[in-house]
Order: sequence, then structure tokens, then C-alpha cells
Amino acid sequence: MRYGMIAGNGRFPVLALEAARQLGLDIVVVAIQEEADPEIARLASRYYSISLGELGKLIEILKSEGISQVMMCGQVKHAKIFSSIVPDWRLLKLLLSLEAKNTDALIGGVIRILDDEGIRLTDSTLLLKNLLAGEGELARRKSDVAERKDIDYGRRVANALAAFDIGQSVAVSDRACVALEAMEGTDAMLRRAASLVNGKPLRLVKVSRRRKHLLFDVPVAGPATIDAMCETGTTAMAVDAGRTLLLDRDEMLARADSAGIAIVGYAPAE
Repeated sequence: MRYGMIAGNGRFPVLALEAARQLGLDIVVVAIQEEADPEIARLASRYYSISLGELGKLIEILKSEGISQVMMCGQVKHAKIFSSIVPDWRLLKLLLSLEAKNTDALIGGVIRILDDEGIRLTDSTLLLKNLLAGEGELARRKSDVAERKDIDYGRRVANALAAFDIGQSVAVSDRACVALEAMEGTDAMLRRAASLVNGKPLRLVKVSRRRKHLLFDVPVAGPATIDAMCETGTTAMAVDAGRTLLLDRDEMLARADSAGIAIVGYAPAE
């Protein structure tokens, strides 16, 4: 079967395409030009580049290529909604119909439009199931009592935040929520949190939405996450098992082990 891929930024689409090659799958990539890594072009069976605002062009490409199933891989920064990108008439019509411009509303609207065109969104982790986090302690150093207390508190806060579809991560120190993630992303949130705690250790908690699918907005962590944690004095990270992608997993865990960072997978909240 031929699949389509809507490619955003980061390593997610690159790793998915490398996996597709190993499996002999034919992937037609439509890259978001404001976001996607140019490396994607050499990995795709067929490659197109569109602006974030060109929903109509996306549909035309997928239909011309005979694509009936498409996956979304890679982040598209939510803040781009407020940039100077001009939406085409299909996207403008969708934006004007939304009561809120959060992820569920935006992507949900796009899914409905694609579905009307006979194009179904499929599991974004389809090609990378081996990179989904497991349960338990994942790094060499195990979390200590203080870290687990911060994580337990942070998971309650993060899951409440996720229910409002605002962000997926929180930074906690000494059972106080120091920063909430919104549009800025995890690394920027950690840097902001570090500026507020006077050198006290931080803990990073990432959670998934309480959805029953992995179609879009799947939490990810990777080597760059560990680098940001080292920079900001973040000693432990908690993630939702089975719903968080650990990109470049071996390298990520090696960096965590070298830095003495604990990584723990938890069963997702229902």
C-alpha cells in the first residue's frame, strides 16, 4: 500500500522514512516548507513541498498520487498560526469556523476535510512502534524519592493541562509547578523554568492527550531534549509509556546515562 506523509520539523519524519525504506514501503511526502528538514527529500519515494497555509494544494497532491491514507509526522509549531503565512481559501474557511485554535480543533477540522475527500489519517507512529517508550525506569540511573514526588505531582498538573489542549509538559521543582508548556515548546519552557529556580533541580513531565488514538500531536523526546535538560539542571523526565516517541532512542539514552539523568515511563492517565 502507498502511504502519504505530511512532514513537519524534527527527526520524526526522517526516522519514519528510514524505517519505510527498510520495509520497502512507498511513501509520498508532502513537506511543510516552513518546518521540514531538506534531508526528507532524498528519503521520499515522491516529494512535494507546500506552505503551511496551502490546504487545498495538499489535497490536490494526495488525490493526484492516489493516496487514501496519510500520516502526520513531525511538529508544526502552533505559533505559526499567528505568523504571516497566508491561508488559502480552504484553510481560511476552516479557521473562520473554529471556536478555538487549539490542536484538537485545528487538526480535527483538517481531518474532517480530508475524510470528505476520501483521505484517511492513519497512526503517526505506524513505522516507529519500536521507539515508543516502555513502562518503568528507562535509563541507567533510577529516579530517587525526591524526583518521584515531583513527578507524581507534575503528572497530576500535566494531565489537567493536557485536558485543556494547551500543552503536554510541565517543569516541577520541590513539588511546585515552575512552568507550563504552551506554544513555545519543551526546551524553551525548561529554559524559562531554569531562570526562576535559582539553581534548584528541575523535573520534566511530559504526558499525552487523553485520546484513544495516535493520529497526531504525539509527544516526542530525543537527544536534543537531554541536551536541554543538561543545560537547565533538569535531573529527571517522566513520559507516558506506549504514547511517547523516544527519537534516536539509543543516542538519547546514552546521553541521559552520561549525564546521570533518570527517565521513567508511566502508564498513561485514562
